[in-house]
Amino acid sequence: MKKDWEIKKLNEVCEIECGTRVVRKVDGGTIFPVYGGGGATFKMDTYNRENCLIVSRFAMSEKCTRFVEGKFFLNDSGLSLRANENVIYQKYLETVILGKNDEIYSLGRGAAQKNLDMARFRELKISYPKSLEEQKRIVKILDEKFAQLESLKAASQTNLQNVKDLFQSQLTKAFSNTTWEKKRLGDCGTFKNGMNFAATDSGYTIRSLGVGDFKDRYSIDDTETLSEISLKAAPSEDYLLHDGDIVFVRSNGNKELVGRCLLVYPKNVPTTYSGFCIRFRKDFDLLDADFLLHFMKAESSRKILNGKEGANISNLNQKILGDFEVPLPLLPEQKLIVKELDALSEKVRQLQEIYTKQIANCDELKQALLQKAFEGEF
Repeated sequence: MKKDWEIKKLNEVCEIECGTRVVRKVDGGTIFPVYGGGGATFKMDTYNRENCLIVSRFAMSEKCTRFVEGKFFLNDSGLSLRANENVIYQKYLETVILGKNDEIYSLGRGAAQKNLDMARFRELKISYPKSLEEQKRIVKILDEKFAQLESLKAASQTNLQNVKDLFQSQLTKAFSNTTWEKKRLGDCGTFKNGMNFAATDSGYTIRSLGVGDFKDRYSIDDTETLSEISLKAAPSEDYLLHDGDIVFVRSNGNKELVGRCLLVYPKNVPTTYSGFCIRFRKDFDLLDADFLLHFMKAESSRKILNGKEGANISNLNQKILGDFEVPLPLLPEQKLIVKELDALSEKVRQLQEIYTKQIANCDELKQALLQKAFEGEF
């Protein structure tokens, strides 16, 4: 630390002001967003904050610090900081606090719901140069560097989305042949809804596939990586997954997840699946499982599913899936399409890894710059 720098407690350099309890009131006039610990909630026709940094106080999320532009109402689950302008530049203070997001989150107390330990928060150590002009100089440098990083990050995010869109366009093209015979999915195999169990059940432990395991996966080849659940007794054979089964998300509060699917290969590991899922087991030899999975993952197929009654209310059932028509080219052609899509999928995966890493690198570099700046290395 340079000799012309200070280290003081947060409450020695700024005023910490808690938000106000909300009395819901929307009678007309200009409407302003309401913010708190978790971000925007609803709107009111008054405001108590403008262009300032807020910190979660109750029900903290991992992103517990954020800068909000414009006029807004801050409820009592958040707080704002106002710098002592004779000591510290407001924007310098805000930049310091944003850089301490993880440290502030660690000050939360509670398990199910974290609430900020205000005493420890007030004693948070803040380092700063004594000169306000030097503080402004540091902020200017950081703003310039952050703008460059945001530009790089935005480009990587665009490239990432373009890669996903490219693969989806190829999926749609692969299944665009209108001359193929079609067959109901229900005539190609059987369905079974997953296990329902209580958190208090015990006696038999088994691996279980849940909605949270789907993500953007194509398949799960090692169910040893799945979480274990406890049941009162061993499940019947119908509730155990077999190699080559396709599992669909049946129900979820997030409509975007409904209809997601993946192939599973539990091998010799006893594995069941959540009641929020449906298992499809193919018994028709002229349909390739990988061909079917690629087809069901195409956005064009998802749109057809979402247009059917039930899917658009966050719920998919066996009848909807059973009535769904799948294309049925000759088996050799199915396998050729799968081979081409698998090759493209691998290239897409590699590009996604590159762009995802670039995005993470931008975030890491931002934190590194903050650390250097507040240690007086600029």
